[in-house]
Amino acid sequence: MAPASFHHTSNTVCVMDASGRLGSTLVERLLQRGYTVHAAIQHHDELQFNGLASDNKKLKIFHSDPYDYQSIIDALKGCSGLFYTFEPPKDQPSYDEVMAEVEVRAAHNVLEACAQTETMEKVVFTSSITAVVWRDDRKSTASDLDERHWSDINFCRKYKLWQAVSKTLAEKTAWALAMDRGVNMVSINAGLIMGPDLSISNPYLKGAAEMYEDGVLVTVDLNSLAEAHICVYEDISSYGRYLSFNHVINRHEDAVKLAQMLTSSAPVLPQSGEQDMKIIQQRISNKKLNKLMVNFEGGSGTDENSS
Repeated sequence: MAPASFHHTSNTVCVMDASGRLGSTLVERLLQRGYTVHAAIQHHDELQFNGLASDNKKLKIFHSDPYDYQSIIDALKGCSGLFYTFEPPKDQPSYDEVMAEVEVRAAHNVLEACAQTETMEKVVFTSSITAVVWRDDRKSTASDLDERHWSDINFCRKYKLWQAVSKTLAEKTAWALAMDRGVNMVSINAGLIMGPDLSISNPYLKGAAEMYEDGVLVTVDLNSLAEAHICVYEDISSYGRYLSFNHVINRHEDAVKLAQMLTSSAPVLPQSGEQDMKIIQQRISNKKLNKLMVNFEGGSGTDENSS
C-alpha cells in the first residue's frame, strides 16, 4: 500500500503569519513543492517578500491582521490549506497576561474565518511544547509526556509562565472552534526553535532549568519543523496533535552549550567528572510524528536530525 498522501482540490495554501522565521521558511518550502502560496503578513513586514514576489508568480502577498476578521477572510479566499503561526507583534515581543488574550483572540478569529472558507480542507496550527509540559504532577507521572498531555493553566499562571498560558489557551480555543465548526485541524507542538536569533529573552525559556531537570527540554531546527508541518498537511491520515523536536537537552554539556549560545556571559563550569556524565532521562515522546514522517519525502535533501 502506498503511503497515504493526497492532493487537495486546490493547490493553494495560506501561510499566516508569513513574516516570522517559521512562516517565511514554510513559504519557501511550499513554493518549492509547487504550491501557490498566499503569504499573509502584517503591514510592517513586507520588505522581505518584495524580491521573492516579483520573481514568483505563485506567491501572493496579503496584509492581514489577526484581529481584523475581513483581512483574514481575504487572505484565505480560494485556499485549501492554512499554516497558522502566531508571532507576537514586533513592538511587544514579550509575553504577559495581555498577550495571552491577544493570542487567544487571534486564534479564534482565524479558525472562525477558516470555517467560513468553503475551499478550506485542512488547518495546520502551530502550537508549542510549552502547552504540554507544565503541570503539578509532572514529576510523578509514570509515562512519558506526549500529545495527550496539556499544561495546567493554573499552574502556569501561578509561576507566571505566560508563554505556556498563551499557547495552551490559544490551542485549546482553536481545537474547541475546529470541533464546533467542523474544521479539519492538526496541531504541531514545537520544541524550542533553534537559530541565530535565539536569545536568553525567548519566553519559551522561562523555566528552562526545570524543563531540563524534568527531561523535557527539547529543541527543533527550522528545517525539521517546516517539514513536519508540510508532512501533516499532505498526509491524509494525520489527526490531532503532534510533538515536533529533534534534540533533547539531557546532558550537562548540552545544557552548558545552550547556555553559552544564549548568553556570552554564561559561566564556563568546572569539569566535575560525575555531573558531566549524568544523563537525565528523557520524559517526552515524539513517536507519533516520527511514525508519520517515515514516508515523507521532504525533497529538500537536508537531514539535520541530531538526537
